[in-house]
Amino acid sequence: MKKYLIIAAVFCFGFTFSQQKQVRRAAVAFLNVENLWDTIPSADYIDGTLPVSHPKFHRSVPVDSLKYLQTTEEYKGEWSDELLTGKKVIRHQVLADDFTANSPKRWGTKYYNQKLANEAKVISELGRQYTNDNPAICGLIEVENRQVIEDLIKQPALAKSNYGIVHFNSYDARGIDVAIIYQKSRFSVLNSYKKEIKIFDEDGKREYTRDIVVAIGLLDGEKVAIFMNHWPSRRGGEAVSQAKRNAAATVLKKEMDKIIAENPGIKTFAMGDYNDDPVSPSLKKHLSAVGDPGELSDQYPYYNLMYKLYKAGVASLAYRDAPNLFDQIIVSKNLYSPEKLTPTYTIYKAEIYAPSYLVNKEGQWKGYPFRSWDGDRFTGGYSDHFPAVSVIQKEYVKK
Repeated sequence: MKKYLIIAAVFCFGFTFSQQKQVRRAAVAFLNVENLWDTIPSADYIDGTLPVSHPKFHRSVPVDSLKYLQTTEEYKGEWSDELLTGKKVIRHQVLADDFTANSPKRWGTKYYNQKLANEAKVISELGRQYTNDNPAICGLIEVENRQVIEDLIKQPALAKSNYGIVHFNSYDARGIDVAIIYQKSRFSVLNSYKKEIKIFDEDGKREYTRDIVVAIGLLDGEKVAIFMNHWPSRRGGEAVSQAKRNAAATVLKKEMDKIIAENPGIKTFAMGDYNDDPVSPSLKKHLSAVGDPGELSDQYPYYNLMYKLYKAGVASLAYRDAPNLFDQIIVSKNLYSPEKLTPTYTIYKAEIYAPSYLVNKEGQWKGYPFRSWDGDRFTGGYSDHFPAVSVIQKEYVKK
Protein backbone atom coordinates (compact mmCIF):
# COMPACT_ATOMS: atom_id res chain seq x y z
CA MET A 1 0.00 0.00 0.00
CA LYS A 2 1.40 3.40 -0.96
CA LYS A 3 2.43 5.86 1.73
CA TYR A 4 -0.39 8.27 1.00
CA LEU A 5 -3.00 5.66 1.78
CA ILE A 6 -4.04 5.39 5.41
CA ILE A 7 -6.76 3.57 7.28
CA ALA A 8 -9.37 5.68 9.02
CA ALA A 9 -9.94 4.41 12.53
CA VAL A 10 -13.51 3.69 13.63
CA PHE A 11 -13.71 6.79 15.82
CA CYS A 12 -11.38 8.99 13.74
CA PHE A 13 -13.97 11.65 12.89
CA GLY A 14 -16.16 11.54 15.95
CA PHE A 15 -18.75 9.11 14.58
CA THR A 16 -18.86 5.41 13.91
CA PHE A 17 -18.37 3.63 10.62
CA SER A 18 -20.00 0.24 10.29
CA GLN A 19 -16.63 -0.86 8.98
CA GLN A 20 -13.21 0.61 8.38
CA LYS A 21 -12.84 2.69 5.24
CA GLN A 22 -9.77 3.39 3.20
CA VAL A 23 -8.90 7.07 2.92
CA ARG A 24 -6.60 8.96 0.60
CA ARG A 25 -5.17 12.19 1.93
CA ALA A 26 -2.97 14.93 0.55
CA ALA A 27 -1.33 17.95 2.14
CA VAL A 28 -1.48 21.23 0.24
CA ALA A 29 0.70 23.66 2.14
CA PHE A 30 3.23 26.45 1.86
CA LEU A 31 6.23 27.93 3.61
CA ASN A 32 7.91 31.32 3.56
CA VAL A 33 11.53 30.20 3.25
CA GLU A 34 12.81 33.65 4.33
CA ASN A 35 15.31 34.80 1.76
CA LEU A 36 16.40 31.56 0.17
CA TRP A 37 19.27 33.05 -1.84
CA ASP A 38 22.21 31.31 -3.43
CA THR A 39 25.74 32.68 -2.98
CA ILE A 40 26.19 34.16 -6.48
CA PRO A 41 25.44 37.81 -7.39
CA SER A 42 22.63 37.72 -9.96
CA ALA A 43 20.76 39.87 -12.44
CA ASP A 44 17.69 39.26 -14.57
CA TYR A 45 18.09 38.65 -18.29
CA ILE A 46 14.98 39.00 -20.43
CA ASP A 47 15.08 37.52 -23.93
CA GLY A 48 11.92 38.91 -25.46
CA THR A 49 12.55 37.10 -28.75
CA LEU A 50 11.32 33.93 -27.01
CA PRO A 51 7.69 33.13 -26.12
CA VAL A 52 6.67 34.44 -22.69
CA SER A 53 6.00 30.87 -21.60
CA HIS A 54 9.58 29.80 -22.41
CA PRO A 55 11.73 29.23 -19.28
CA LYS A 56 14.48 31.42 -20.76
CA PHE A 57 12.22 34.37 -21.57
CA HIS A 58 13.02 35.84 -18.13
CA ARG A 59 15.73 34.18 -16.10
CA SER A 60 18.17 34.88 -13.30
CA VAL A 61 21.83 34.77 -14.39
CA PRO A 62 25.18 35.34 -12.62
CA VAL A 63 26.36 38.93 -12.95
CA ASP A 64 29.69 37.62 -14.30
CA SER A 65 27.89 36.10 -17.29
CA LEU A 66 26.25 39.33 -18.45
CA LYS A 67 29.16 40.25 -20.71
CA TYR A 68 28.45 37.15 -22.79
CA LEU A 69 24.74 37.88 -23.30
CA GLN A 70 23.43 39.91 -26.20
CA THR A 71 21.36 43.01 -25.44
CA THR A 72 19.40 45.27 -27.77
CA GLU A 73 19.36 48.33 -25.50
CA GLU A 74 19.79 49.71 -22.00
CA TYR A 75 16.13 49.58 -21.10
CA LYS A 76 14.60 52.51 -19.18
CA GLY A 77 10.89 51.81 -19.59
CA GLU A 78 8.24 50.08 -17.53
CA TRP A 79 8.96 46.45 -16.78
CA SER A 80 6.39 44.02 -18.12
CA ASP A 81 6.50 40.96 -20.36
CA GLU A 82 4.39 42.64 -23.03
CA LEU A 83 6.60 45.74 -23.30
CA LEU A 84 9.76 43.63 -23.50
CA THR A 85 8.60 41.48 -26.39
CA GLY A 86 11.29 41.49 -29.09
CA LYS A 87 13.93 43.04 -26.80
CA LYS A 88 16.95 41.54 -25.06
CA VAL A 89 17.63 43.47 -21.87
CA ILE A 90 19.16 43.26 -18.40
CA ARG A 91 17.39 44.16 -15.18
CA HIS A 92 19.73 44.68 -12.25
CA GLN A 93 18.46 43.60 -8.85
CA VAL A 94 18.50 45.73 -5.74
CA LEU A 95 20.97 44.32 -3.17
CA ALA A 96 22.34 41.78 -5.68
CA ASP A 97 25.51 41.42 -3.58
CA ASP A 98 23.66 41.09 -0.25
CA PHE A 99 23.83 37.29 -0.08
CA THR A 100 27.45 36.63 -1.00
CA ALA A 101 30.58 35.52 0.81
CA ASN A 102 32.05 39.05 0.72
CA SER A 103 28.91 40.79 2.02
CA PRO A 104 28.30 41.63 5.71
CA LYS A 105 26.21 38.43 5.81
CA ARG A 106 29.24 36.34 4.78
CA TRP A 107 26.82 34.11 2.93
CA GLY A 108 28.85 31.12 1.75
CA THR A 109 28.27 27.50 0.80
CA LYS A 110 28.24 26.23 4.40
CA TYR A 111 25.36 28.48 5.46
CA TYR A 112 23.53 27.99 2.17
CA ASN A 113 23.59 24.20 2.58
CA GLN A 114 22.40 24.51 6.18
CA LYS A 115 19.57 26.78 5.07
CA LEU A 116 18.51 24.29 2.37
CA ALA A 117 18.51 21.43 4.89
CA ASN A 118 16.47 23.48 7.37
CA GLU A 119 13.78 24.40 4.86
CA ALA A 120 13.60 20.84 3.49
CA LYS A 121 13.11 19.49 7.01
CA VAL A 122 10.15 21.79 7.65
CA ILE A 123 8.54 21.09 4.27
CA SER A 124 8.85 17.35 4.76
CA GLU A 125 6.81 17.61 7.98
CA LEU A 126 3.90 19.65 6.65
CA GLY A 127 0.79 17.52 7.11
CA ARG A 128 2.86 14.39 7.68
CA GLN A 129 1.09 13.38 10.87
CA TYR A 130 -2.12 13.10 8.83
CA THR A 131 -0.73 11.78 5.52
CA ASN A 132 2.47 9.90 6.37
CA ASP A 133 3.99 11.62 3.34
CA ASN A 134 5.61 14.84 2.14
CA PRO A 135 3.16 17.47 0.86
CA ALA A 136 1.60 16.60 -2.47
CA ILE A 137 1.76 20.32 -3.32
CA CYS A 138 3.80 22.97 -1.51
CA GLY A 139 4.10 26.68 -2.19
CA LEU A 140 7.35 28.57 -1.59
CA ILE A 141 7.71 32.25 -0.77
CA GLU A 142 10.93 34.32 -0.97
CA VAL A 143 12.97 32.24 -3.39
CA GLU A 144 15.64 33.99 -5.43
CA ASN A 145 15.45 31.92 -8.59
CA ARG A 146 14.76 28.49 -10.03
CA GLN A 147 18.21 27.19 -9.11
CA VAL A 148 17.62 27.49 -5.37
CA ILE A 149 14.38 25.52 -5.80
CA GLU A 150 16.26 22.84 -7.74
CA ASP A 151 18.79 22.65 -4.90
CA LEU A 152 15.99 22.49 -2.33
CA ILE A 153 14.09 19.57 -3.86
CA LYS A 154 17.34 17.58 -4.10
CA GLN A 155 17.70 17.62 -0.32
CA PRO A 156 17.43 14.11 1.20
CA ALA A 157 14.22 14.95 3.06
CA LEU A 158 12.48 15.84 -0.23
CA ALA A 159 14.30 13.99 -3.02
CA LYS A 160 12.28 10.79 -2.68
CA SER A 161 9.10 12.70 -3.55
CA ASN A 162 10.40 13.55 -7.06
CA TYR A 163 9.09 17.11 -6.99
CA GLY A 164 8.41 19.17 -10.09
CA ILE A 165 8.59 22.97 -10.13
CA VAL A 166 6.32 25.79 -11.27
CA HIS A 167 8.28 29.05 -11.14
CA PHE A 168 8.40 32.35 -13.03
CA ASN A 169 10.75 35.25 -12.42
CA SER A 170 9.01 38.40 -11.26
CA TYR A 171 10.00 42.05 -11.72
CA ASP A 172 10.17 42.57 -7.97
CA ALA A 173 13.02 44.99 -7.25
CA ARG A 174 14.99 42.38 -5.28
CA GLY A 175 14.20 39.62 -7.74
CA ILE A 176 12.27 37.74 -5.07
CA ASP A 177 9.75 35.17 -6.32
CA VAL A 178 7.10 32.66 -5.33
CA ALA A 179 6.93 29.11 -6.64
CA ILE A 180 5.10 25.79 -6.34
CA ILE A 181 6.61 22.34 -6.00
CA TYR A 182 4.53 19.20 -6.52
CA GLN A 183 4.90 15.46 -6.40
CA LYS A 184 4.93 14.41 -10.06
CA SER A 185 3.32 11.07 -9.21
CA ARG A 186 0.28 12.82 -7.73
CA PHE A 187 -0.12 16.14 -9.50
CA SER A 188 0.14 16.58 -13.25
CA VAL A 189 0.33 20.17 -14.51
CA LEU A 190 -1.98 21.02 -17.40
CA ASN A 191 -1.20 24.73 -17.48
CA SER A 192 0.87 27.23 -15.51
CA TYR A 193 1.39 30.97 -15.77
CA LYS A 194 1.78 34.16 -13.73
CA LYS A 195 -0.58 37.09 -13.18
CA GLU A 196 0.94 40.53 -12.83
CA ILE A 197 -0.13 42.86 -10.01
CA LYS A 198 0.23 46.54 -10.85
CA ILE A 199 0.65 48.83 -7.85
CA PHE A 200 1.76 52.44 -7.50
CA ASP A 201 3.27 54.66 -4.80
CA GLU A 202 1.77 57.86 -3.43
CA ASP A 203 3.22 59.82 -6.37
CA GLY A 204 1.70 57.46 -8.94
CA LYS A 205 5.03 55.81 -9.76
CA ARG A 206 4.91 52.11 -10.59
CA GLU A 207 6.16 49.75 -7.89
CA TYR A 208 7.08 46.14 -8.60
CA THR A 209 5.86 43.27 -6.48
CA ARG A 210 5.58 39.51 -6.77
CA ASP A 211 3.29 37.98 -9.38
CA ILE A 212 0.58 35.46 -8.57
CA VAL A 213 1.78 32.08 -9.82
CA VAL A 214 -0.99 29.79 -11.07
CA ALA A 215 -0.83 26.03 -11.65
CA ILE A 216 -3.81 24.08 -13.02
CA GLY A 217 -3.68 20.30 -13.07
CA LEU A 218 -4.91 16.96 -11.84
CA LEU A 219 -4.33 16.01 -8.21
CA ASP A 220 -4.91 12.26 -7.87
CA GLY A 221 -7.21 12.58 -10.87
CA GLU A 222 -9.18 15.63 -9.67
CA LYS A 223 -8.86 18.98 -11.40
CA VAL A 224 -7.49 21.67 -9.10
CA ALA A 225 -5.95 25.12 -9.43
CA ILE A 226 -3.27 26.53 -7.14
CA PHE A 227 -2.79 30.30 -6.79
CA MET A 228 0.44 31.21 -5.00
CA ASN A 229 0.62 34.73 -3.52
CA HIS A 230 3.00 37.11 -1.77
CA TRP A 231 1.13 40.40 -1.56
CA PRO A 232 2.64 43.89 -1.09
CA SER A 233 4.00 44.57 2.36
CA ARG A 234 2.79 47.03 4.98
CA ARG A 235 5.82 49.25 4.48
CA GLY A 236 4.78 52.81 5.35
CA GLY A 237 1.95 51.57 7.56
CA GLU A 238 -1.12 49.37 7.19
CA ALA A 239 -3.52 52.12 6.15
CA VAL A 240 -1.15 53.76 3.67
CA SER A 241 -0.35 50.47 1.95
CA GLN A 242 -3.85 48.91 2.08
CA ALA A 243 -4.76 49.92 -1.48
CA LYS A 244 -1.88 47.85 -2.82
CA ARG A 245 -3.16 44.67 -1.19
CA ASN A 246 -6.70 45.51 -2.27
CA ALA A 247 -5.36 45.66 -5.83
CA ALA A 248 -3.73 42.24 -5.40
CA ALA A 249 -6.99 40.82 -4.04
CA THR A 250 -8.88 42.15 -7.06
CA VAL A 251 -6.44 40.47 -9.46
CA LEU A 252 -6.66 37.18 -7.54
CA LYS A 253 -10.45 37.16 -7.37
CA LYS A 254 -10.83 37.95 -11.04
CA GLU A 255 -8.50 35.11 -11.98
CA MET A 256 -10.10 32.61 -9.60
CA ASP A 257 -13.58 33.50 -10.85
CA LYS A 258 -12.38 33.11 -14.44
CA ILE A 259 -10.79 29.69 -13.87
CA ILE A 260 -13.90 28.40 -12.08
CA ALA A 261 -16.16 29.68 -14.86
CA GLU A 262 -14.03 27.99 -17.51
CA ASN A 263 -13.64 24.75 -15.55
CA PRO A 264 -16.91 23.77 -13.84
CA GLY A 265 -16.25 21.70 -10.74
CA ILE A 266 -12.56 22.65 -10.44
CA LYS A 267 -11.30 22.98 -6.86
CA THR A 268 -9.11 25.97 -6.02
CA PHE A 269 -6.51 26.78 -3.38
CA ALA A 270 -5.33 30.38 -3.00
CA MET A 271 -2.50 30.50 -0.52
CA GLY A 272 0.39 32.64 0.60
CA ASP A 273 1.55 35.57 2.68
CA TYR A 274 -1.17 38.17 2.16
CA ASN A 275 0.42 40.72 4.52
CA ASP A 276 -3.12 41.13 5.87
CA ASP A 277 -5.20 39.26 8.43
CA PRO A 278 -8.35 37.26 7.53
CA VAL A 279 -10.52 40.19 8.66
CA SER A 280 -8.69 42.81 6.56
CA PRO A 281 -10.57 44.59 3.74
CA SER A 282 -8.45 42.97 1.03
CA LEU A 283 -9.59 39.48 2.02
CA LYS A 284 -13.06 40.11 3.43
CA LYS A 285 -14.28 42.74 0.96
CA HIS A 286 -12.19 42.54 -2.22
CA LEU A 287 -11.66 38.76 -2.31
CA SER A 288 -15.00 38.02 -0.59
CA ALA A 289 -13.44 35.22 1.47
CA VAL A 290 -15.76 34.14 4.30
CA GLY A 291 -14.74 32.64 7.60
CA ASP A 292 -17.70 30.34 8.21
CA PRO A 293 -18.94 27.59 5.86
CA GLY A 294 -22.50 28.72 6.55
CA GLU A 295 -21.75 31.96 4.70
CA LEU A 296 -20.67 30.25 1.48
CA SER A 297 -22.82 31.05 -1.55
CA ASP A 298 -22.54 31.86 -5.24
CA GLN A 299 -21.80 35.44 -4.23
CA TYR A 300 -19.26 34.38 -1.59
CA PRO A 301 -17.66 31.20 -2.98
CA TYR A 302 -14.32 31.29 -1.11
CA TYR A 303 -13.67 29.89 2.36
CA ASN A 304 -10.73 31.17 4.42
CA LEU A 305 -9.46 28.18 6.38
CA MET A 306 -7.46 30.40 8.74
CA TYR A 307 -10.31 32.69 9.81
CA LYS A 308 -11.36 30.61 12.82
CA LEU A 309 -7.71 30.12 13.80
CA TYR A 310 -7.25 33.89 13.74
CA LYS A 311 -10.32 34.40 15.92
CA ALA A 312 -8.90 31.82 18.34
CA GLY A 313 -5.70 33.85 18.68
CA VAL A 314 -3.42 31.82 16.40
CA ALA A 315 -0.66 33.82 14.68
CA SER A 316 1.86 32.96 11.97
CA LEU A 317 4.22 35.85 12.69
CA ALA A 318 4.61 38.98 14.75
CA TYR A 319 4.76 42.21 12.72
CA ARG A 320 6.09 45.18 14.70
CA ASP A 321 5.50 43.22 17.92
CA ALA A 322 1.84 42.59 17.07
CA PRO A 323 0.71 39.01 16.34
CA ASN A 324 -0.70 38.53 12.86
CA LEU A 325 -1.99 35.66 10.78
CA PHE A 326 -0.81 36.74 7.33
CA ASP A 327 -0.22 33.17 6.11
CA GLN A 328 -3.53 31.78 4.90
CA ILE A 329 -5.12 29.18 2.66
CA ILE A 330 -8.41 30.06 0.98
CA VAL A 331 -10.37 27.39 -0.89
CA SER A 332 -13.36 27.21 -3.21
CA LYS A 333 -16.67 26.27 -1.64
CA ASN A 334 -16.71 22.81 -3.27
CA LEU A 335 -13.78 21.82 -1.03
CA TYR A 336 -16.02 22.12 2.02
CA SER A 337 -18.44 19.38 2.95
CA PRO A 338 -20.35 18.69 6.18
CA GLU A 339 -19.70 15.03 5.39
CA LYS A 340 -16.38 13.90 6.83
CA LEU A 341 -15.62 11.48 4.03
CA THR A 342 -16.78 11.87 0.44
CA PRO A 343 -15.89 10.31 -2.94
CA THR A 344 -13.94 13.45 -3.92
CA TYR A 345 -11.46 15.63 -2.06
CA THR A 346 -12.73 17.91 0.72
CA ILE A 347 -11.02 19.69 3.59
CA TYR A 348 -10.11 17.50 6.54
CA LYS A 349 -7.75 19.76 8.48
CA ALA A 350 -6.14 23.21 8.41
CA GLU A 351 -3.43 24.47 10.74
CA ILE A 352 -0.52 26.78 11.31
CA TYR A 353 2.42 24.44 11.86
CA ALA A 354 4.55 25.56 14.82
CA PRO A 355 6.48 22.71 16.47
CA SER A 356 8.78 23.73 19.29
CA TYR A 357 11.96 23.85 17.18
CA LEU A 358 10.39 26.57 14.98
CA VAL A 359 9.75 28.79 18.01
CA ASN A 360 12.26 31.06 19.76
CA LYS A 361 12.73 29.83 23.31
CA GLU A 362 14.15 32.91 25.00
CA GLY A 363 15.14 36.56 24.79
CA GLN A 364 13.40 39.51 23.18
CA TRP A 365 11.80 37.32 20.50
CA LYS A 366 10.58 34.52 22.76
CA GLY A 367 7.52 32.88 21.23
CA TYR A 368 8.22 34.32 17.78
CA PRO A 369 9.16 32.16 14.77
CA PHE A 370 12.83 31.12 14.92
CA ARG A 371 13.95 33.12 11.92
CA SER A 372 17.10 32.63 9.85
CA TRP A 373 18.38 36.16 10.20
CA ASP A 374 19.13 38.58 13.02
CA GLY A 375 20.29 41.56 10.98
CA ASP A 376 23.29 40.26 9.03
CA ARG A 377 23.84 37.29 11.34
CA PHE A 378 22.66 33.88 10.19
CA THR A 379 21.05 32.31 13.24
CA GLY A 380 20.70 28.77 11.94
CA GLY A 381 16.93 29.21 12.21
CA TYR A 382 14.18 28.50 9.72
CA SER A 383 11.80 31.34 8.91
CA ASP A 384 10.18 34.49 10.23
CA HIS A 385 6.79 32.88 9.46
CA PHE A 386 5.16 29.66 10.57
CA PRO A 387 3.94 27.58 7.60
CA ALA A 388 0.27 27.02 6.77
CA VAL A 389 -1.12 23.56 6.02
CA SER A 390 -4.36 22.17 4.61
CA VAL A 391 -5.09 18.47 4.46
CA ILE A 392 -7.73 17.14 2.09
CA GLN A 393 -9.16 13.65 2.04
CA LYS A 394 -11.53 11.41 0.13
CA GLU A 395 -12.71 7.86 0.25
CA TYR A 396 -10.27 5.64 -1.60
CA VAL A 397 -11.77 3.23 -4.06
CA LYS A 398 -9.40 0.44 -4.88
CA LYS A 399 -9.23 -0.16 -8.62
